[in-house]
Parts: sequence; structure tokens; C-alpha cells
Amino acid sequence: MQLGVCYYPEHWPRERWAQDTRDMLAAGISTVRIGEFAWSRLEPRPGQLDFTWLDDAVEVLASAGLKIVMGTPTATPPKWLVDAHPEILAVDENGDVRGFGSRRHYCFASPVYRELSERIVRLMAERYAGNPAITAWQTDNEYGCHDTILSYSAAARSRFPEWLEARYGTVDALNDAWGTVFWSMEVTAFDQVEAPVGTVTEPHPAIVLDYRRFCSDMVAEYNRLQVNTLRAAGVNVDIVHNFMGLFTEFDHFDVSKDLDIASWDSYPLGFLERGAHDDSTKAFYRQQGHPDFAGFHHDLYRAMCKGRWWVMEQQPGPVNWALSNAAPLDGMVRLWSHEAFAHGAELVSYFRWRQAPFAQEQMHAGLLRPDGSQAAAWQEVIAVRDEINVMADAAPDLAASTQSPVALMFDYTAIWACQIQPHAEHFDALELHLLWYSALRRLGLDVDIVSSQDDLKGYSLIALPCQVIADDALAKRLEEARDSGSRIIIGARSGSRTVDFRVPEQLSPGALTGLTGVTVDRVDGLCPGAEPALTLANGHRGHALRWRDLLDSERQQAKIISVFDDGEPAVTEHHSVTYLTGWLNEDSMVALFEGECRKVGIAVNPMPSGVRLRRRGPLCFAFNYAPEARRLPESLVPSDGYLVGATRLPSAGVSIWRDA
Repeated sequence: MQLGVCYYPEHWPRERWAQDTRDMLAAGISTVRIGEFAWSRLEPRPGQLDFTWLDDAVEVLASAGLKIVMGTPTATPPKWLVDAHPEILAVDENGDVRGFGSRRHYCFASPVYRELSERIVRLMAERYAGNPAITAWQTDNEYGCHDTILSYSAAARSRFPEWLEARYGTVDALNDAWGTVFWSMEVTAFDQVEAPVGTVTEPHPAIVLDYRRFCSDMVAEYNRLQVNTLRAAGVNVDIVHNFMGLFTEFDHFDVSKDLDIASWDSYPLGFLERGAHDDSTKAFYRQQGHPDFAGFHHDLYRAMCKGRWWVMEQQPGPVNWALSNAAPLDGMVRLWSHEAFAHGAELVSYFRWRQAPFAQEQMHAGLLRPDGSQAAAWQEVIAVRDEINVMADAAPDLAASTQSPVALMFDYTAIWACQIQPHAEHFDALELHLLWYSALRRLGLDVDIVSSQDDLKGYSLIALPCQVIADDALAKRLEEARDSGSRIIIGARSGSRTVDFRVPEQLSPGALTGLTGVTVDRVDGLCPGAEPALTLANGHRGHALRWRDLLDSERQQAKIISVFDDGEPAVTEHHSVTYLTGWLNEDSMVALFEGECRKVGIAVNPMPSGVRLRRRGPLCFAFNYAPEARRLPESLVPSDGYLVGATRLPSAGVSIWRDA
């Protein structure tokens, strides 16, 4: 459990650097990220390299005993490069070039930009690969931020047919897979396929899905180029990238295959306003963030690199990019930090060290104010520093989180499929995954997030909220898990499309039909206000929203467990596999999961409103996101007392204890 900070020595006078390092050490910071936006300082003119200032910064940090994460500067190509090579720029869906003046102004598919990126990354690696103070490298910064994954540039349009030929082999296979006979969309050559943009009406969904896959692959290729360049130049330390919250525009599992560590940038307050919560929920958690936003992303990115993950940027105060930019409630920076460690983080790094007095982020808080004085979060970081030492003494062999009893499946193509054809207003598959995750966490459960390719052995409960695209291989692994004693719960729309975005021959749920014992006859898109009520088997009254699958009664093999008030099946069961025909509200999911857990012997501890529990090795952590004090359930009160906190959790309170 280490603390870090994001630092920009090029923003400050050199005579300040030594003082900054002394203050960092005093705050318990061990790791400093630098360099990721510095291309114009490293190469102010074409071929005119200036590493001297970065050499000095590395020396100052290293002399103080600080470890360095060196960022590659490719997120911000300088003006001279853009002027010389305007073809590197991305083009949006309206045909507008996304130009210079901020950041992330490049297209992942551009061969010119790939060549230029390889050059600057290689030059940096050749200079710093052997420096013992540099203990990790970060590739680029926040791939896809500012909606920069989907590009319709000339480079992307020319690469797409090549990608299609590699995927399908023949044009006949492509036409057959997509069903291009519809609306006379058949092609006779791969280069006849247009990027799915600018069409008169809805473009062909299979083409859109493949373009999403193509753009995702361009990110993975670009990241692999950087990783391979670093390795070829002698870098033999960890390589990491910093992903983002609520961002699903590329497959992070694919990108992570080339990384040693996955990290993400945690901004709970800014993303609360961007989330799908109702106004009362947003008001309740205005200064804390939703209690499951950070936890969900911790567990998602923990799934990427065999459990190795960091928080590269932790919000320490108000941000500058949200709708209203609330100030965190006192204590929340401390809580967010401990929550990351509870989920297995190796490092929590704060963004940023010192608030900039200039440019776009001058309203984004840091650990220091613009004048260099301590900001509001400073004392909270000091508290985390001291409490880490307490935990280290109590659990010196603390390892990353062990396997949880519950797995929640998350698949990026499922998210894309629902975005391409939502069919019902406000159907957001990411929101649905977060809802299921919240329901599980409200029961005091630890959750492992898994991909559709992961091993499912050893889980007592496996949850698939919306696995739209399901193949026979996934069905087989689910069957094996069920046969070994797992219970499986599958949500509506799962298995409703093939890998080629077609309705399965056996109808929905496709490859999962044998598991679920149901066949979907038709779907019922639920508009706002249409919320059919139901009664669960345990008597809980709830409702569906957004969506219902209406089942074919003549093909019914599963047992109907619960029905909607209009008589339509709501919950079915077939050989330890539960199927939900609708998007059930969160309270109903809590009640449903509680019953499922009891069937497989998973102990639940329903949490007070706003409180979340997490275990890491022998340690238990409790966090209070509510704006009022809460008490832990009596069943959790430790007999040997607390390492941190108490049974009564104040708002933004943290309690930590050893599990007996």
C-alpha cells in the first residue's frame, strides 16, 4: 500500500523542485508520475531534443529517494508536429477535424502518428531505461478521453477494409455474416464497405459493431506498439496505463493483455453527475460520490492484469470538468484512498501535486494550492500515511484480494450492442451492470468482475446482467461451473445476438437456451412510467423498468418462480440457473440476490444505507458514504477492537479491523 502523486516539474521553477520532494516525503508519498504531457518541452522543434530539464527532474526526485513513473508524452502531440502532419488528426462523426488546442488530438489508426510515437517513446526509453529510480512507465494518458476512440479519418477509413478482410477472409463470408442482402447493401469488394457514419437513417448494426471492434483494436495495437518499443529499448520494469471511469468505448481487457499493471483515474464526484442516478440520489451523495462508483471500477480494473492494479489519479478536491464541481466532504479523500487499498490497490496516486494557476485545469484542486501552500486534502493524506503503517504492523503479509464468492460478468461488446440498438429509451447496459453490482455490495459482499473469457471455477454465484452476445464456449464454461456447484443468474437480453449481431437460430437467449430453459417470444420495451409490478418468491414487491422479455410458453422448460402482476413470467429457474425476464429495480435485485446467496451458503450482511464493506486478506474495511453517521451491524463488530475507527461511522468515516 503505497502513496503517489502526479507531478509536473515543467510547470514550476527549478528552485522549487527540491522543496517539493521534501514535502512529498513528509506526506508519505513514495512514487511520482511525470512526463506524460511534456512533448513540446522534450522536442520544442522537429528533431531538436531537450532532455536536460527532465534529466534534472529525475535526479532531484531520485536523490530524495522517490520512485518515478515515467509517462510517454503521446497524448499531446506538439503544434509543429500537427502542422507538419495534419493527417494524424481524428475526424468526428460530423466530418469535423478534431484539431490542436487541447489534448488527445490524434487518430489511433494513423500510420504516420504511430511512426512518430514510436520515435519519441524509443528516444525516451533509450535515455531512461536503465535508471533505477524509474520503477514503472505509463503509456500515453487516458486512451479515448474526450470521445476520441471513434475516428472517421482517412487513415481509419482505409484501415477498416483491411481489418474486415483479416476477420472474414472473403467478401461472401462478410455478406453472409452481416446479412447485407437487407436494403441491397451487398458489396463485391472489401474496399466498398463504408464507415458507418453519415447514413440517411440507422446504419447497419453489424457494421457499426464491427467498426467499434475495429476502433478498439486500433487502441490495442497502438498501446502494443508503445509497450514493444519500451521493451526493445531496454525497459524491464512494470508498464501501466491509466484507464477512466464510466468509459467503455474500447475493450480494456484487450489493451491490458500487453500491460503489467492496470490503473485508473478515480473522480467520484465528477462522475456522480454524469451517472444515471436520479436527482435525489445525486443530491444525497453530492459531496461523497455514489458508494459503488469507485468500488465497481476498482474491481473492474483489478480484473485486468492478474489482480495487479493502481489508482493513478485520485481526486483530492473539486475538479474542473463536471457540471457543478462539488467540493468533497471533509474525510472523503481519506475514505477514497482506503477504499482503493481495501480492493487490493498497490498504489494510490493523487492528481495533482500542486494546483495549476494557468490553462484549462486551473480550477482542478491539488494537494497544494497554486501558491504552494497546503490544500484541504493535505491532512487527510497525512492520516492515510499513518493508518497505512498501522495496517502494515497488523497484517505484514497483506496480499492482494483473494477470490470472492461472487463473480459479475462484464463484456464491452455487450455494452456496445445495447448502445447500437437500445430498443427501449434509456436502456444503458453499463447502468444495469452498476445496479447489479450495487445490489450485491448492499449485502456486504465482495465481488470479482470477470470477462466473458475468464475462468469461472470456484465461484459460488455467477451473475450475468446483460451478456447480449454469448457463444457456445461461454455456455459450456457456465455449464461446467453449474455442474461443479455454482448458481448462475442471467439477466434479460443475454444471448439475444450472435457474434455477428444476428438473432440466434434458436431465438434468444441463443447459446444460453439450454442453460436457462427459456425461449424469448418477443420483447417489451418499457417507456418511462411503464413499470410492471411483481412479487418475488420471498414476498418482496418490486417492478421492472426499461425492458421485459416475454417468453414462449410452448417451449418453456424452466420453472416459473415469480410473475408480474399481469401474469407474465418474471423469474424462472432451471437446474440452478435463474433467468430474469426484466430489468428489475435495485431493491428487487437486493432481495433476489439475498435468496440466491442463501441457496449456496454465502453469508450476507445487509449494510446500512450508504455503508459498504470490503475484505482484503485478514483485514475488513467499512466505509460510510452517507451524509449522516451510521453504525455497523452487530454481527460485524470485532471482539478485538478496531485498528482504525469504531462501530459508529461518522459521515465519510472509515473503520478497519482484523477479521477473526
